[in-house]
Amino acid sequence: MAVDEGVAPATKPGEEGAVHRLKPNAIGLLGVVFMAVATAAPITAMTGNVPFMVSSGNGVGAPASYLVAMVVLAIFSVGFTSMAKHITSTGAFYGFISYGLGRTVGLASGLLATFAYVVFEPALIGIFSTFATGTLKDQTGLDIPWWAFAILMLAINATGTWFGVSVAEKLLVVLLATEVTVLAAMAISVALHGGGPNGFSLDPVNPVNAFKGTSAGLGLFFAFWSWVGFESTAMYGEESRNPKKIIPRATMISVLGVGVFYVFVSWMAISGTGESKAVQVATANPLGLFFNPTERYVGHWAVDVMQWLMITGSLACGMAFHNCASRYMYALGREGVLPSLKNTIGRTHARHGSPHIAGLVQTVVSAVLIGAFWVAGKDPYNALYVLLAILGTMAILVVQAVCSFAVLAYFRKNHPESRHWFKTFTAPLVGGIAMLAVVVLLVSNMGVAAGAESGSLVLKATPWLVALVAATGIGYAQYLKRRAPERYALLGRTVLEETKER
Repeated sequence: MAVDEGVAPATKPGEEGAVHRLKPNAIGLLGVVFMAVATAAPITAMTGNVPFMVSSGNGVGAPASYLVAMVVLAIFSVGFTSMAKHITSTGAFYGFISYGLGRTVGLASGLLATFAYVVFEPALIGIFSTFATGTLKDQTGLDIPWWAFAILMLAINATGTWFGVSVAEKLLVVLLATEVTVLAAMAISVALHGGGPNGFSLDPVNPVNAFKGTSAGLGLFFAFWSWVGFESTAMYGEESRNPKKIIPRATMISVLGVGVFYVFVSWMAISGTGESKAVQVATANPLGLFFNPTERYVGHWAVDVMQWLMITGSLACGMAFHNCASRYMYALGREGVLPSLKNTIGRTHARHGSPHIAGLVQTVVSAVLIGAFWVAGKDPYNALYVLLAILGTMAILVVQAVCSFAVLAYFRKNHPESRHWFKTFTAPLVGGIAMLAVVVLLVSNMGVAAGAESGSLVLKATPWLVALVAATGIGYAQYLKRRAPERYALLGRTVLEETKER
């Protein structure tokens, strides 16, 4: 099969023009799944998003929102994984879209995806710091400033990336296992006790109820928000064993596994609280929606444990996003988008095979953003977490939509033997349109989602910042096309034999 002329030949370390690569065969199927699920942060998505969905979104229909989102994302993933069977790229969306819609759109999307993951880490550091300060004050009486925990998480994330993905994987396995266990313990206990004070009801999982309530659009947006990062499976292709099989499987497992978990846990939280009281409880005491049934059906000790796991869960999520941002920077750097980047963020550690310089750059950028919010006297949750999470989510949703249309174009131009009426046409078409609809939901509900920061300059600038990053990518790609065609030819084209388009 012909290989794109823009793909550079593989080289050996030490040769002129040699490319630094990530450590191969460092992670298996479960490792990739854990890395992807960590970005979804189940305990943060549940305790942080569900109460808001119940109180201000679609009420007791919140679990149904997760059901709808799971179906839409599964359809999107059909096209996404079909492409992953032909292209293995650390740049994930960057590589996929470059092959499907061309290098110019690819670079714009690559910059948008990088931008999203870059701001997600400080956002998660904000909520980690909030959980940490609150839990320590409640359980020990210690009053430690939030910025101290921000520094701690920055250090942990930087260290994890430096020593490679296998080290991060081991830590994430432990953190995820504990947070999933405590949420499952609450949900299963409620189910075993007959579904709570009002018994079982199918209303919370009736898809019709996803479109009812105070603001159905807000509820649906938060449901999709809870999955952000699941697509990061593709960027671990170079480091995984047999990526053509592992990445598609890991993606579908992440979407469906997380989806079933979200639906069940949110359903049992509402049922355990009492369907008739759920909206009232979620409005008056958001965390009570989970803490109350946990204390009643599992025990007070489980509430204390859950508070600590909210801390470790947000740590796991932030660490996963740090890894994602570092790999996107590395993917852009090693292709020489800017010549100076090839021997800086485009380098890997000689021993650990990690994108160590890109990881340090990501740490510095996160520290600067966190410092700016701290100097401005902003709250780590209401401002740092909420505003940056909305900004990153808008960017990544746009990229997901573009990726769906890239799948359509890619299979129309390449691999006619793999074309399929559903996998490579209907699924990506429906997925792309649905992703655009979610972007509209976000834009129309940004003010409500931002809460206390609804008048923030950062929030008002969010759509313009996303547009500016995309325009920068388009403009720079066109500049390279005219002035440096040899560099333009490599945009989005991975450079090692193991990762060529097939």
